[in-house]
Amino acid sequence: MAGPAFRAAAVRVRVPATSANLGPGFDAFGLSLGLYDDVVVRVADSGLHIDIAGEGSETLPRDERHLLVRSLRTAFDLLGGQPRGLEIVCANRIPHGRGLGSSSAAICAGIVAARAVTIGADAKLDDTALLELATEIEGHPDNVAACLLGGFTLSWMERGAARAIRMDPADSIVPVVFVPGKPVLTETARGLLPRTVPHVDAATNAGRAALLVEALTRRPELLLPATEDRLHQEYRAPAMPESAALVERLRGDGVPAVISGAGPTVMALADAETADKVEALAGNDWAANRLGLDVQGASVLPLAT
Repeated sequence: MAGPAFRAAAVRVRVPATSANLGPGFDAFGLSLGLYDDVVVRVADSGLHIDIAGEGSETLPRDERHLLVRSLRTAFDLLGGQPRGLEIVCANRIPHGRGLGSSSAAICAGIVAARAVTIGADAKLDDTALLELATEIEGHPDNVAACLLGGFTLSWMERGAARAIRMDPADSIVPVVFVPGKPVLTETARGLLPRTVPHVDAATNAGRAALLVEALTRRPELLLPATEDRLHQEYRAPAMPESAALVERLRGDGVPAVISGAGPTVMALADAETADKVEALAGNDWAANRLGLDVQGASVLPLAT
């Protein structure tokens, strides 16, 4: 059987940063943020060439070990075969190891680029299959769902397959992220979680997670109580004490603030009137960034854009 046919022209894929959990929505909620990595992929006659600029340019491998390349290869296998060669250019803006979904962005960029450069690939790898493949590579769907779909996502596993729904966050919400200088490994943060939690804490989180859907989409004035968490942030605090202290300080000032993903980045959900004030609250030890809400998710863009 003949292998797949590939486009001669390069394709450009843009993928957003994401914040998972959002407080009580542990391993289920994700928010797509207006901070992007861009990847250009072209099928070549032979070999593998990777050029990386921006975040990770000094540390990321430039061979088959790169997560983007591994994701491309996995998608190409699913589509029927590998191209003879690949040329890849990465412009990375999402900080690595900070809880802003950099690994999910690499995975999603790889599989979306593989589909875009393979002729007729939509029939074999539709949007549902993209989510399932990204989840298989990443191990959980919360970040990859938000990265692929944009907006505010709720994801879950059903009979071993990833599922997600997308909602539009309220236009008035302005995410402000506080990025520290040092990363925290996701494995380290997850390793601090207990095997069981008190029933009252689980019940509280269930109620807060339900409230957060309403707060994020229609009633942002409820974001402070809706972002209360009792399942993971307190247990992970020893791995990121400065982040935990900043969350406590912001919430004490009435600012809805959470650990972004597995941390150590802190995300506050402000509005246009308070964002500037919130951005100044953290002090000099943090890189404060006021971001937009991404509603597109992973996109294939013209090369000239």
